[in-house]
Amino acid sequence: MQKEIWKPGTVLYPVPAAMVTVGDIDGEKNIITVAWTGTINSDPAMTYISVRPERYSYEMLKNNREFVINLTTKDLVKACDFCGVKSGRDIDKFEACALTAQKATKVRAPILAESPVNIECQVMDILPLGSHHMFLAKVVAVDVTSDYLDENGKFHFNDTIPICYSHGEYYAIGEKLGKFGYSIRKKH
Repeated sequence: MQKEIWKPGTVLYPVPAAMVTVGDIDGEKNIITVAWTGTINSDPAMTYISVRPERYSYEMLKNNREFVINLTTKDLVKACDFCGVKSGRDIDKFEACALTAQKATKVRAPILAESPVNIECQVMDILPLGSHHMFLAKVVAVDVTSDYLDENGKFHFNDTIPICYSHGEYYAIGEKLGKFGYSIRKKH
């Protein structure tokens, strides 16, 4: 198999396509689409988003130090793309996409009512890394839509039809291939 050298910056795909809400439910607010996000610690639960300083949402993030990562689903993919290519300087993305800004449990930034999972975050540090600045955050609340919970309280993630982003294209996720530890379990 022939290997080619690829340019830096395109190293790990697919990535999440997350709709992040920023600002204040009663004032200035916006939705920004980010791909640079993920879990970085489990106890305490911590995450991050990386945003270019020239983005409209950057100052809101820096000043308010709170944001919400909203799980993006197949039903939200068009809004996700729109919120990634249009600037909140020019348009109210909530209105343009017919999305509902709802009061969060613990932070001032709104949650997207249409998203089945909303991860409320408080910024602990801002790390300038080059093209993007990383907003290192503690997860302070996770809101889930009860439609995807079973009678035992288990959240059925795949029923939401989550999406990911890879090299300019969006993909639905859904086929289960195994579960943690299945490769070493004894077969009966």
